[in-house]
Amino acid sequence: MSRVVSLILATLLCLIPLAHAKAEDAAQIDTPMVLLKGVPFEVTVTAALPDESSVFLQLNGQTFESRVTEQVATFSGLTADSDSIIRVTDTAGQQLVAKEVPAIAGWLSVVPAVLAVAMAMLLRNVILALFTALVFGGWLLYGLAPAGLFKSVLDSANVWAVQAVTDIEHMQVIVFCFLIGGMVGIVSKNGGTMGIARWMSGFIRTRKQTQASTSALGIAIFFDDYANSLIVGNTMKKISDTMRISREKLAFLVDSTAAPVSAVLLVTTWVGFQVGLIADGVEKIADYQENAYGIFLNCLAYTFYPMAAIAFVFMVALTGKDFGPMLAAERRAFHTGKTLSPGSSNGEEGSPEERELDPKPGVPLKAINAVVPMLVLIVATIIGMVYTGWYSPDRADDSLREIIGNADAFGSMMWGSTIACLAAFFMTLWQRLMTSEEITSAWFTGARSILLVIFVLSLAWSLSAVNDALHTSDYLILALGEKINPYMMPTLVFLLTAFMAFATGSSWGVWGIMMPMILPLAWAVMAFNGMTADESHMHIFYACVAAVLSGGLFGDHCSPLAESTLLSAMACGCDLIDHVRTQMPYALVIAGASSVLGTIPTGYGLPWWVAYPLVFGALYAVLAYFGKSAEEPWEQPAKAAATKAS
Repeated sequence: MSRVVSLILATLLCLIPLAHAKAEDAAQIDTPMVLLKGVPFEVTVTAALPDESSVFLQLNGQTFESRVTEQVATFSGLTADSDSIIRVTDTAGQQLVAKEVPAIAGWLSVVPAVLAVAMAMLLRNVILALFTALVFGGWLLYGLAPAGLFKSVLDSANVWAVQAVTDIEHMQVIVFCFLIGGMVGIVSKNGGTMGIARWMSGFIRTRKQTQASTSALGIAIFFDDYANSLIVGNTMKKISDTMRISREKLAFLVDSTAAPVSAVLLVTTWVGFQVGLIADGVEKIADYQENAYGIFLNCLAYTFYPMAAIAFVFMVALTGKDFGPMLAAERRAFHTGKTLSPGSSNGEEGSPEERELDPKPGVPLKAINAVVPMLVLIVATIIGMVYTGWYSPDRADDSLREIIGNADAFGSMMWGSTIACLAAFFMTLWQRLMTSEEITSAWFTGARSILLVIFVLSLAWSLSAVNDALHTSDYLILALGEKINPYMMPTLVFLLTAFMAFATGSSWGVWGIMMPMILPLAWAVMAFNGMTADESHMHIFYACVAAVLSGGLFGDHCSPLAESTLLSAMACGCDLIDHVRTQMPYALVIAGASSVLGTIPTGYGLPWWVAYPLVFGALYAVLAYFGKSAEEPWEQPAKAAATKAS
């Protein structure tokens, strides 16, 4: 009997520290994973304590008090200059919870983003750059401890990548991109997209009509820039050769109606990517209510570069005028019939990407097989947005902007793309153009082309999460918030993003780095200047978002490393260097007019609807003054040299 009593007493004695531990564990503390020295941070404590009771936080010899509200106490404005143990006690002095948090210098929080850009510039590999930056950022979260480096490598996949792709909105973007890619595969294989091009070619009679038709076709095939470049380039190549249009000119028309169109229209693979990044940036802004798609719609008014690029394409096509290296290429083609430059490395053979998009042999090329799925995609998405926006609990009035702004954009785009895929599938099957197995294979071929996009997107989301955990934006706000002129910030953002995209050749990778950082920084700069409470200054915020998008497009547009540039040159059978050399002067003129007459004055308050006529007018004036028609009499350089020698 005594042994039983002794056993019970021993058990109770063992349970006493466990009970104490459970009481302490009942309190939870939420702190940053790592502290930035000198940068304010916040600590939240959750404990089963009565409302209005006090809890005390001890940090580096200082004690802070906070009141409990609904079992939550918040401590704000804390700072630390070294690794710290944060202890929380109740009024009786009993410790509720404690946590040790490492501290690093604030400037280190910017290193992952800078590292990503620098490595991408040096190695010309955005994926490797993003992964390396992700690992280093994870190592910073462990306070640069030696063992933390190995843990951060494992966390890159097990923690950050998993969190990125399992987020509901991120997964919706991924599925949407796969669905759009699959639909592109079906309508390419069943002859639909080629049917659009064939139908339009029946109206072409002159060089100007050829160029205008190429530009219009580039806008018609808006849903994906890769499909745009490959389909339009390969379709119009023989027609433009017949009309003695240089391959350089064809590549410019294709390239300038691929990425810019895909970036600004409302239902494309690009929009899903952009909205996802905007959503990541907005999450870092406290008490900001507008959803990501609403911000995207508002920023379109300030995307001067892509809008001006599209307008300039039609100016060049309809006037028949060119200047600079493009004029020389056009004169060569028109007067000698040599559409390719001497010694061009490109021939007439089709590329692997082109062959993958070739229609199935023997299928009729009917435009309706592509037009119907595209219209279904657009109409179904718009209906979904109106429906979800109308029944949104956050809708304040019946205005279209309010309805669209509160719509479930991701869900609506998924509805539209799903229905569009089904429309393409059943139209193809009903006409017996392909078997169900062939249609499925075509869908997977199209979806497979999106894998690289998804991988870059996942890494960008992961790096964004690491930057968030490092409180990078908090450091930038503290360091730069009071020093940046808010009216010039959109222009500075455009120039920085353009340089990064040109150096790396990837607008998507640069957007993934910049967008989640620029949005909270722009908002903080406005807050420092007392602008966030006045809606009349919201144009600065929207212009900064637009500047990231526009800068990425411009840099990507001019870079020989950019996939869209490579695909456009390849599809048109144009030498890559010739394409870059002839297109870059046009892109620089467009970017200059967009910045000087668009981004800068609208930053200072000029209405966007006044800026656009100024930008377009300046571009037309440059073309009218410096441009000449290739059809005008021209003395070939070789003949001119012989004449001078004689």
